[in-house]
Amino acid sequence: MITNKINIGQNNNVTRAVARFGMGQVVVHKLLHTRGVIIDIDPVFLGSEAWYDEFAQNRPAKDQPWYKVLVNNAHDESYLPEQNLTADSSDEQIKHPLLEIYFDEFNKGHYKNTSWRLN
Repeated sequence: MITNKINIGQNNNVTRAVARFGMGQVVVHKLLHTRGVIIDIDPVFLGSEAWYDEFAQNRPAKDQPWYKVLVNNAHDESYLPEQNLTADSSDEQIKHPLLEIYFDEFNKGHYKNTSWRLN
């Protein structure tokens, strides 16, 4: 695993892994076998301690990338650690009511938003 040093806040050095997955990539949850698409990436866990205590039941490491994922065939969004994800090889699209807010194109297992432009 490749690691980088990053700064989060003042004088806080955190070692973290480089994200294995990218925005728009379709992934599968290793434990639940659900599919979804990545809509956001945090370099390390950035949620609250209360959220972690309630929802991160298998206590995954906080010093790895965490992903916000739209869950297939659901209205859910999940916040998941990299260790629980694997790349989806089905090349099938997902179904989620918020999908068109984030993406407008699907090609070879990846969603893209071709209308977003950087200034």
